[in-house]
Amino acid sequence: MSEDLFFNEHNKDEFPPAHTAEHLLNQTMMRMFGCERSSNAHVERKKSKITYVLQQKPDRKQEKEIERRMNELIEADLPVTFETVDRNHLPEGVDPSRLPDDASRNIRIVRIGDYDVCACIGKHVRSTAQIGRFELLGTNWDEHARTFRIRFKVIV
Repeated sequence: MSEDLFFNEHNKDEFPPAHTAEHLLNQTMMRMFGCERSSNAHVERKKSKITYVLQQKPDRKQEKEIERRMNELIEADLPVTFETVDRNHLPEGVDPSRLPDDASRNIRIVRIGDYDVCACIGKHVRSTAQIGRFELLGTNWDEHARTFRIRFKVIV
């Protein structure tokens, strides 16, 4: 039975409000720009940065819309729930290519309301209202790499 509950080791100690905001931001960017979830995120208590590969640089209006949508999702007080699934039976929307090669048989799935679903073993808040307020601190665009970096913080 204990083998059934085995997950890979987790070597991070996330700040749950910022880490949960990362999930929301990934889904928001996917919906707004048709990109993939970020594979380059540095999420911390004081300031976080996350990078996306996009077709074009978002304009200031789109940047403001990212921040607006994030705070709307936070205020919606969406529940954050967890389930365990067999790695061969991932729910729709969970990309198996994002799992590590040595992923355990059981995968923890994190759902944020009906807005986002992904595999994750990190720490999260119980509902989005616990995130506080999302503040977009700045952005950078790398034209050559087509990457858009967002710097943000959450104010709990």
